Amino acid sequence: MKYIFLILFMNLLPQYSGKSLRRDDSYPKKFEDIKNEIAGYTDIAKAIIDLAVHGKAQNRSYERLAVFADTIGPRVSGSKNLDAAIKYMFSALHKDGLENVHLEPVKVPHWERGEEFATMLEPRNHNIAILGLGNSVATPPEGITAEVIVVSSFDELHRRAQEAKGKIVVYNEPFINYSETVQYRSRGAVEAAKAGAVASLIRSIASFSIHSPHTGWQDYQPNVPRIPTACISVEDAEMMSRMSFRGTKIIVHLKMGAKTYPDSPSFNTVAEIVGSKYPEQIVLVSGHLDSWDVGQGAMDDGGGAFISWEALSLIKDLGLRPKRTLRLVLWTGEEQGGIGAKQYYQLHKENISNFDIVMESDEGTFKPSGLGFTGTAKARDIVKEIMTLLQPINVTDVYDTADGTDIRDWMRDGVPGASLRDDLSKYFWFHHSHGDTMTVQDPNQMNLCAAVWTVVSYVIADMEEMLPR
Repeated sequence: MKYIFLILFMNLLPQYSGKSLRRDDSYPKKFEDIKNEIAGYTDIAKAIIDLAVHGKAQNRSYERLAVFADTIGPRVSGSKNLDAAIKYMFSALHKDGLENVHLEPVKVPHWERGEEFATMLEPRNHNIAILGLGNSVATPPEGITAEVIVVSSFDELHRRAQEAKGKIVVYNEPFINYSETVQYRSRGAVEAAKAGAVASLIRSIASFSIHSPHTGWQDYQPNVPRIPTACISVEDAEMMSRMSFRGTKIIVHLKMGAKTYPDSPSFNTVAEIVGSKYPEQIVLVSGHLDSWDVGQGAMDDGGGAFISWEALSLIKDLGLRPKRTLRLVLWTGEEQGGIGAKQYYQLHKENISNFDIVMESDEGTFKPSGLGFTGTAKARDIVKEIMTLLQPINVTDVYDTADGTDIRDWMRDGVPGASLRDDLSKYFWFHHSHGDTMTVQDPNQMNLCAAVWTVVSYVIADMEEMLPR
């Protein structure tokens, strides 16, 4: 009887090939076999690189993005521009011949900055460059006129809390790195309000400035008064800091007409190349379509969205069809904390075992250096091997963790994740500012990023086994 069972079991094995049956340490294939399988993609990887970097598709992602950014402009959550952007992409993906192009409904925040300005009245008249922060309340119609207190940290604010009552808190925090310094943007208004301040102005979260304020989302807290808040340029923050250090009294007039409306209907935009053997299994590539309401959103995240589209286009152009479905998702509401992605996760998480890897590009499309990766050690070894296929363009590194607001929920629940790593040295010069335009983008660098994104996503989608978890 046991031999009959064994024969039946062996006959069943082929139909489970590539399935996510085993998520423990005993991965079905030996690593040497996997290395040999990956080596078999050398010619396909070369064909992808040649088409993206040297061939007919050269500069295509850049040119597509330029038309989009110049035509649509900035695309803040809840805006008519974002609606126009989604319609544009829905049509463009259809025209590109991709499969299952559709829109998945979501609700997103709708905040508008309205008219805003700030003027220094003492010790001299000076117009302060500001950008209100997302979710900020407005000032009273007549504005707020108050003395300024300048602090360099939350600790200093807490020590001087008595001095902050009735004043405008100006934060002149030094830029260390984005993840550490951004807390002043997200929490600055709350901490100032706890001390009794009437408004807060935050030095822009930027590594370099040419008198350019940078916006972004901020969060209020329950039971803490909501005070108006905006970012100011590095130059103005440092100037007021110097004035304050000399004992000079500073008075500022601030007026903001910001409004928050009920959540608006919007969409995540989806397109696919359907898998030939395991169509229910998904390799997801993505970027976000929304942006802030300044600049053109070309860098954040037009570049990431368009190299994700390009990955499917390149694969289609080469006549390739991977075993698994390659799915493009252009997220909405990312700038408010991944709102669209969270709703997508809730809708699709019941099929989480079918998601092979989730990939997001949202840190620019400058000169690429490799991938950030989150997953098991065995999955990382496989990804490292896949990256050797990119030796012709010298992009082979695998970094410790993947970053991406929109793929965070999937990675938290064990799905492997990847993010594009590139030269970030100038990213925060332009991030969330009027400077985020097509001028920032470089077509040659976008070609390289598209090649990386395509090779990695195609090989993972076409390998016989899913990545181990």
